[in-house]
Amino acid sequence: MIPIVDLICKSLTGGDYKGKMVAKVKTLGIVFDDEQRSGYCSGELVSGQVLMELSEDMRVTALRLVARGCARVNWTEGPGTATTPSSAAMAASSPSSSSSSSRSFREEVQYVHSAQTLIEALGENSEVSFITLHAGKHEFPFSFQLPQGPLVTSFSGKYGCIQYWVNATLERPSAPDQSVRREFPVISHMDVNTPTLLSPVSTNKEKMVGCWFFTSGPIALSARIERRGYCNGEAIPIYAEIENCSSRLIVPKAAIYQTVTCLANGRTKTCKQMVANVRGNHIGSGSMDTWNGKKLKIPPVTASILNCSIITVEYSLAVYAHIPGAKKLKLELPLVIGTIPYNGFGSRTASVSSQFSMDMSWLSLALPEQPEAPPNYADVVSEEEFERHTPSYSQPDDLERELGRPIFAYIQEFRFQPPPLYSEIDPHPTLTEEEQS
Repeated sequence: MIPIVDLICKSLTGGDYKGKMVAKVKTLGIVFDDEQRSGYCSGELVSGQVLMELSEDMRVTALRLVARGCARVNWTEGPGTATTPSSAAMAASSPSSSSSSSRSFREEVQYVHSAQTLIEALGENSEVSFITLHAGKHEFPFSFQLPQGPLVTSFSGKYGCIQYWVNATLERPSAPDQSVRREFPVISHMDVNTPTLLSPVSTNKEKMVGCWFFTSGPIALSARIERRGYCNGEAIPIYAEIENCSSRLIVPKAAIYQTVTCLANGRTKTCKQMVANVRGNHIGSGSMDTWNGKKLKIPPVTASILNCSIITVEYSLAVYAHIPGAKKLKLELPLVIGTIPYNGFGSRTASVSSQFSMDMSWLSLALPEQPEAPPNYADVVSEEEFERHTPSYSQPDDLERELGRPIFAYIQEFRFQPPPLYSEIDPHPTLTEEEQS
């Protein structure tokens, strides 16, 4: 059974060839071997099949496949592109002057170009040659390898795009060519676990609210994030302090912005849009609010594109205070949206080691620089204490007469006994229930 995932279907009725009707192509499409794949990387193999279904036998000259990938930007500037009524009336009255005043900006950078022939009929002596394909379904496999050099992540914007696609063209004698195109995604991986993207970012700003001499007081804002790099689906903890010394009621907010910059012929075109936002509680006059890790989740967006010469996609986290009747106080922290998620090892290790060094700093005051030998017994027990605890005994001869046996049969009791010798065998083992039974 022919897969129908994103199958592009076309029908074409050909003209006359030597008195016979050219056969009809019911369907023509392209499928990839891994349809569930989120994206291909540089150096990987892209494979699939060109699918064709014929209602009857058909003569074919060739079936060619071309794989391409490039970045393109295109926009127009000038009065002819404006949407205001005055400009529209001017364009209607004088189209030639309007078209001459407008200017187009285009640029293209190519990353992939590969061509191959899947089937071809070779003619002799400049005669037309063809291959007859029978009615029914046909599959023509193809494969090509992406370049080893760095590629740019697929992207589609208002003024530019980065696309990768394959195009299959069916050539027939005395009939128009029929083609089908299919895009495939490419990902340029970016690891957020690099030291630069793991470094924290912070900034602060203050704004005086009022007009001329009638100022009501300043508003101070400071914000910090733990690291610069994040991935889709992660929640950014925001740490911020907002102090309202003005007479107005303010509202703190935070948002993630995507900025797309296109470059062509020395000119730039920028498009900035908000992709996610969160808001805090109202802050009255003379009050202060603190965000201790307020969460802002990153939605599914294109990863940051920083390695293309004509298109860049950048992100920033804006923390701002909405002030009624005045321009908002705004801070912007740079963000990088990567593809390899944060593993937490480097930051956690640094945090633990820092905490350990802080908690164990008191040991430098307590421990000596060089290890000391254990104290001598004579230094611990004084002679006065030793004599006080040592009983007085009679002379050996008198003692032997009193005891009626040699004195060596008795051991003098020592008051300060040393600890027992170390042994891995328990001298007083505890019997288990099985041994007792």
